[in-house]
Amino acid sequence: MNQEPSPSDPRVPLAQQRTAMAEFRTQLAMDRTTLAWIRTTLAIAGFGFGMVGFFRTLEEKHPTAETVRLHQGAITMGTALIVLGLGSTVLAGVSHWRSLRRLRRKESPVLTQWPLSITVAMLLAIIGLVGLFMIFV
Repeated sequence: MNQEPSPSDPRVPLAQQRTAMAEFRTQLAMDRTTLAWIRTTLAIAGFGFGMVGFFRTLEEKHPTAETVRLHQGAITMGTALIVLGLGSTVLAGVSHWRSLRRLRRKESPVLTQWPLSITVAMLLAIIGLVGLFMIFV
């Protein structure tokens, strides 16, 4: 027979304290995950800016038809990476905000079919394939 503990039971405050600490640890873990996403998305966007700058310098120092073509491709690829980085940053922030809201309401976490990590990985793969196509065409 399973009985509900009485409020005078010394285990009740301890269980409440442990629950509060578990929620606090969960929030800190979510914060670390969001900060990791911010670092990742800044690296993606930064790589996009770096590509454009590198090929712009190459075009300025050696102005041939090939370097102009490479610079145009770098602008396209760099812009795609910048947009992916900025969009992922916004999505990571929204995801974090929604998860915190669920945690505060004591609701269960939601596992999505397409998490942000898989979505960003697939978009990076597509951008990479388009870049390879642009190099050889």
